[in-house]
Amino acid sequence: MKKYFLIASTLLISLLFSCNQAAKKEVSSNASQMEVVMNIHDEAMLDMGKISRLVAELRKKLDADQGTAKHKKAMEDLQDAHKGMMDWMQGFGKNFDSEEILDGKALPPEKQLLLDKEEEKVNIVKEKINSSIARAEELLKVN
Repeated sequence: MKKYFLIASTLLISLLFSCNQAAKKEVSSNASQMEVVMNIHDEAMLDMGKISRLVAELRKKLDADQGTAKHKKAMEDLQDAHKGMMDWMQGFGKNFDSEEILDGKALPPEKQLLLDKEEEKVNIVKEKINSSIARAEELLKVN
C-alpha cells in the first residue's frame, strides 16, 4: 500500500513539474529562479530512463556472474541517484504549491530561502545522476 502511495505521489509531482502552461502570469525574480530550478529538474528527469536501462544491464551482468564489485557499485550509485531525484521531488512538492511552481506566484521571504536551498539540492542531484551514468556507461563499454 505504501509503495502505491509513493508511486502515485511521484507521478503526481512529475506531472505538476512537467506541465507547461501556454499563458504565464507576470514573471517575478522568484518565478525566474523557480523556472531555473524546474529546468534543472526537467533535464535530470530525462535521464531516469537511462538510469533504469543501465541498472538492468548491470544487474544482468551481475546475475550472470560476469560482473565485479565495480559493476555492483555502479548499479548502487545509479539507484542512489534515482532515489535522490525521487526524494528531492517529494520534498520540493511539500514545500511549494502548484501556483508557485507553475504560475510564478510570488514567494514570501521564508519560501525564497527554501527555493535557494532547493536549487542547491537539485543541482547536487543532477550531478549525481550525470556522474553515475557516466561511470556506468564507461564500465559497461570497457567490459
